[in-house]
Amino acid sequence: MSAKPIREYDAKLLLAYHLERAPAVDASAQIATKFVYPSVKVAQVSWDPTTGAITPDTQLPGWVFNTKLVVKPDQLIKRRGKAGLLALNKTWEEAKEWISQRAGKAQKVESVTGTLNNFILEPFLPHPSDTEYYVCITSAREGDAILFTHEGGVDIGDVDAKALTLNIPVGSQFPSREVVASTLLKHVPAAKKETLVDFLIRLYSVYVDLHFAYLEINPLICLDGVNGGSPTIYYLDMAAKLDQTAESICGPKWAIARDLSVYESQAVTSKGKSVSADRGPPMVWPAPFGRDLTKEEAYIQKLDGSTGASLKLTVLRPEGRIWTMVAGGGASVVYSDAIAAHGFAHELANYGEYSGAPTEGQTYEYAKTIIDLITRGQPHPEGKILIIGGGIANFTNVAATFKGIIRALKEYKSPLINHKVRIYVRRGGPNYQEGLKAMRLLGESLGVPIKVYGPDTHITEIVPLALGITSKHKNALHSIPPTPAPASPKSQAHEPVAVAEPTVGSIHPSGERTQPNDQIVRFDNVETTQRPSYRPFDASTRSFVYGLQPRAIQGMLDFDYSCGRANPSVAAMIYPFGGHHIQKFYWGTKETLLPVYTSIADAVKKHPDVDVLVNFASSRSVYSSTLETLEFPQIKAIALIAEGVPERHAREILHLAAKKQVLIIGPATVGGIKPGCFRIGNSGGMMDNIISSKLYRAGSVGYVSKSGGMSNELNNILSLVTNGTYEGIAIGGDRYPGSTFIDHLLRYEQDPECKMLVLLGEVGGIEEYRVIEAVKKGIIKKPIVAWAIGTCAKMFATEVQFGHAGSMANSDMETADAKNAAMRAAGFIVPDTFEDLPEVLKQTYERLVANGTIQPKPEREPPVIPMDYKWAQELGLIRKPAAFISTISDERGQELLYAGMRISDVFKEDIGLGGVVSLLWFKRRLPPWATKFIEMVLMLTADHGPAVSGAMNTIVATRAGKDLISSLASGLLTIGSRFGGALDEAAAMFSGARDTGLTPREFVDNSRKANKLISGIGHKIKSVNNPDLRVELVKEYVRKNFPSHSLLDYALAVEKVTTAKKDTLILNVDGCIAVCFVDLLRDSGAFTPDEADEYIKIGTLNGLFVLGRSIGFIGHHLDQKRLRAPLYRHPADDIFINMADVAQPRVLGKMQ
Repeated sequence: MSAKPIREYDAKLLLAYHLERAPAVDASAQIATKFVYPSVKVAQVSWDPTTGAITPDTQLPGWVFNTKLVVKPDQLIKRRGKAGLLALNKTWEEAKEWISQRAGKAQKVESVTGTLNNFILEPFLPHPSDTEYYVCITSAREGDAILFTHEGGVDIGDVDAKALTLNIPVGSQFPSREVVASTLLKHVPAAKKETLVDFLIRLYSVYVDLHFAYLEINPLICLDGVNGGSPTIYYLDMAAKLDQTAESICGPKWAIARDLSVYESQAVTSKGKSVSADRGPPMVWPAPFGRDLTKEEAYIQKLDGSTGASLKLTVLRPEGRIWTMVAGGGASVVYSDAIAAHGFAHELANYGEYSGAPTEGQTYEYAKTIIDLITRGQPHPEGKILIIGGGIANFTNVAATFKGIIRALKEYKSPLINHKVRIYVRRGGPNYQEGLKAMRLLGESLGVPIKVYGPDTHITEIVPLALGITSKHKNALHSIPPTPAPASPKSQAHEPVAVAEPTVGSIHPSGERTQPNDQIVRFDNVETTQRPSYRPFDASTRSFVYGLQPRAIQGMLDFDYSCGRANPSVAAMIYPFGGHHIQKFYWGTKETLLPVYTSIADAVKKHPDVDVLVNFASSRSVYSSTLETLEFPQIKAIALIAEGVPERHAREILHLAAKKQVLIIGPATVGGIKPGCFRIGNSGGMMDNIISSKLYRAGSVGYVSKSGGMSNELNNILSLVTNGTYEGIAIGGDRYPGSTFIDHLLRYEQDPECKMLVLLGEVGGIEEYRVIEAVKKGIIKKPIVAWAIGTCAKMFATEVQFGHAGSMANSDMETADAKNAAMRAAGFIVPDTFEDLPEVLKQTYERLVANGTIQPKPEREPPVIPMDYKWAQELGLIRKPAAFISTISDERGQELLYAGMRISDVFKEDIGLGGVVSLLWFKRRLPPWATKFIEMVLMLTADHGPAVSGAMNTIVATRAGKDLISSLASGLLTIGSRFGGALDEAAAMFSGARDTGLTPREFVDNSRKANKLISGIGHKIKSVNNPDLRVELVKEYVRKNFPSHSLLDYALAVEKVTTAKKDTLILNVDGCIAVCFVDLLRDSGAFTPDEADEYIKIGTLNGLFVLGRSIGFIGHHLDQKRLRAPLYRHPADDIFINMADVAQPRVLGKMQ
């Protein structure tokens, strides 16, 4: 939802802070009096359900305690005074008592019951009744309107009838002061007019700057000036809505107004509180009164806010028997409608939807939340029903999202059985066969009945089946049969003999070389044709795609090829960030090249034949990119795919486009499709759905819908009961789509090839009534089948925001029932329910065929489009050997895994760095004494002073100005058999000697005879009498903690032999670590003897030294940088230079 109500407290803070600061809405809109801006005096008192206490006095501003107060609930409740929820002229103690008596208690307001938990405090303002006014600013498609009446207050009555209205069309200048006064302030005393004009100018400036969608003040108080001063303004009651999609623009402005330190120096500080992105806390979006968010709803709301996908959940009746888990905004409404239409609205437990290709992990969390709610409490005697429904997806991998649902179902196997839950599944879209097969197999193993249906079943046909309604189905049910195993490829009796082709290509006069196997298809000369205005797309339409969208573009080209188009519909891409380049795409079995430009201007200049732009820019940049596009008269149609476009931006775009006669489709749309001609982005779904819905050739039925998912359903239904779709447009679910139902239906009416119209409307908005007027006036004469979804809305006790931003009724005429009744009365063909839509379409089509209006054509087989390798691999249709094999970590799932251990468990079990090394190096958990030893080795080997070769190399490289990585690499490259790399060799020598049965003395003697030094023995400084404390620490730890240390004992016996000759031939730290690590590998019980030997051979011990010493090398690099050490040059007197005289023989050459 875009226009969302906010608390009165927040609305008054926004107005108080920005009334003086907001930029003027127009250069001429300036204040002309000594306007006195209202001071900020508003406080909030909340009830904490966990403690049962209200906001403590210490967190309230000082004026509360010495001022008479007004107190009222601040929970989007209308007519609080008439409901007895208003206390006037109270001291703080009296107000506090009034709040305490009501906080946390259930309160019925008209037909809604909710808990009072939030209150607003303001100073009590005595005033004469004739100083009360009413002002309201609203937004509509055409522009904004300011409503004003000189009679405000509780008994204002019918505002629409009494208020004077000043309309401000989109794109127009703000009216002059004289126009404002003469239009709105006719009945206001002259002394107050100028002040009120100033206030209205500033109020509207704030309204525009902060992206308000609605702002009402009643009463607005204007008191006479005192001692010759200007009149003063106060606003008592206020109701407001903000455009939530504008948060990326206005978030900082909303937040700073909610920062209480701006208004009062003694306000509570935020010490110890979380840091927000802006100065001040972010805007709060309260739930409607009576609809306090449950813990589960809040969790899904948080999940939704952290993903690009859409996840919605509203719990209607926790004890309800019928639960839904529906994919798609439009589909979710249709399922709720069907349940209500069958008389089961009182048992519907929830409303919700998931869409936008959520990940497996997100779908799992969503499904787990719903299933947990289903399986709470006592089992229902009749059992419970879970409907996992959805339309035909455009690009969501159905099998992938079902994996998350299946995980959740498996996790709740026993509770599902205990609660006798029956599950009904209906879905279509990419890879739906595998997804439904997985669901069917799950039902066989889970012990929970699961019925599975695909797109050949009408979208809501499973609802009566689930509810046990045995009425005759007008649309045949088709359950998905078991998926057969793929057949073996047929062998060829006679394989053709391959003819060798030359491997060298030919060079053309242009200088271009082509190879014999060159598969690139070029479309250099593209002919353009003139199209009538009612037909913006045909088989020669060429487009730009704004944004790097290779998947969508490949889908468009595959569609073009299946339609038999002569040229691709995409001429080029526009991507401002990557520089000019070329990208390669498939054209059937061959390939073609598409240029990528960094600006629209460059693209338009190079491709004069293009007149359509498919804009995939994000909600933050779609506004600027579309305004730029509208500067080029060549572009005649623009599709805006992005969701979350601020409403004010959307209105500006649509009005500017109307002036320039440019067709806008969207925003928040999947686009549209002209079968046999042109496809916008992902419209129509994957190629298997394109083929099954016969979208590769034109039908006779033109439709318009808000929902992209429901557009796919219409394509599917029309292919089953008519000769298919002629053109279909999804205008998008926002409040202000660039084009509306009537725009497209008028085009279809003019197009002689389109014989029958379909309108799929929904609750909210009044666009269907424009079509009704056109039918009544005879402008639209072709038969039109129509239905407005959202008939279930009347069944809900509180407001429920459906899947689309515009799908909420703000008046009786905006309800789905009212629309369906009005359309039926105007002569539309309206079914009794959405389930009857296919039958009504079939009857209408057959009537048109019978009277000769439609003449069916023979079907043609579309060309076979090869499946993309990646998609075929995802479907499991092909296999390919992996180029790399990794067995130690995996980041592909919801959580990073180290050797199968979740990263959260790594910290939860506190396995430490040694534990992480054991997982990633050895693929297993080692006992604590072993992981502690690994950490001990890393600490002991971290550094050995600046003089050793590795540290010196690091220092010299650093002082030469090299970066950390280069300096570290310089030091690491010195590690080898002479420095640091003795661990591997020492381990091999000691273990080899002991394993072959040599005594320590024999080992020493054999090494001497072979003129071979024993690695790990000897030190330049340390000796028997001056032992290396590092070695002593290792020996002490090993003897105390290792279960066995036989090789260490053997090495110490060798040390006794060598030190008898010279006292510095001790077991050094490298040798001690090496033999102890061999003891760890062989005696920990975690490794087989072969595994232990392998780890010794493949460099594991040197890895420990490299890992540890990197710590010291990095330290030396940072130390030198910190000291700003200059370039190092070694002193010449420390180098012995011996330049021996070398007689250079003279070479004589002969001239030939």
